[in-house]
Amino acid sequence: MSTAKAWHSLKVLLWRLLAIKALLLGLLGIPLPGLPTVPFLLLSAWAAGKGWPALELWLLQHPRYGPPILAWRQHGAVSRRAKWLASLMMTGSVLLLWFSAAPVLLKIILPLFLAAVATWLWLRPEPVSVNPMENPHDQST
Repeated sequence: MSTAKAWHSLKVLLWRLLAIKALLLGLLGIPLPGLPTVPFLLLSAWAAGKGWPALELWLLQHPRYGPPILAWRQHGAVSRRAKWLASLMMTGSVLLLWFSAAPVLLKIILPLFLAAVATWLWLRPEPVSVNPMENPHDQST
């Protein structure tokens, strides 16, 4: 096997490992509160696109997780529900931190960081949902 082919095989293997690890973390996030699902699925789909096109296609066509992945890829869009859930989880984390024995510097820096993340998140567009009963191209009325 040539060096170039070996390097390519190693890169594909590493992309696949990243895709699987991210997918598993995303799946763990379904039953575990506090562990996000969609960011790990976004990472998994991205990594799969680099080394496992069949997994990427499966994720994109998944009835529940495909639409958020496509909304992010096409428009950088995040659903309002996801924004609320992320904001609530960040707020809960800050409250737990304040009542913990964590260092004061951490109690100052982490809330500022999470506030910046929340601001960025809420500035993301939301996916456009089209009501199938309303056809904007219908000229019959």
